[in-house]
Amino acid sequence: MIHQLLILITAITMISNPTRSTANVKINDGQEHKVVMQVSNVDPAAQLKVIGQIKNILEALPNTEIEVVCHSEGLPMLVAAQSKVASHVKELSGQGVIFAACENTLRRNKLDKDDLLPEAITVPSGLAEVILKQEAGWSYIKAGL
Repeated sequence: MIHQLLILITAITMISNPTRSTANVKINDGQEHKVVMQVSNVDPAAQLKVIGQIKNILEALPNTEIEVVCHSEGLPMLVAAQSKVASHVKELSGQGVIFAACENTLRRNKLDKDDLLPEAITVPSGLAEVILKQEAGWSYIKAGL
């Protein structure tokens, strides 16, 4: 209930002042949070937004476990030869953020695990991973929008 109230307050604040970033807002509610973020956009600008969103979440809610699931058009975010955000992935991975690549998408693109950034893990199905996380109570974010 407190978690939902804090989200509502943050949303109202953002609606009333949409240019205000939550990056400087710390919500020390003392709770642990779990967030799964779905990335399916190839646009580097959208992927940079994902990085910003992750940083904002960690700033506001430092006790947050985050898994970023990249599939479909979002896979290049984790492909070493294509990623425009590799240094950010490395930095955030060092802070405990998990970056997961969809094995279905890897196969479809004739790539394998060796083609990924060293920080990336793989999951059999990106969408199934998102579903399983939600069923386990993780909050869901369609990232990069």
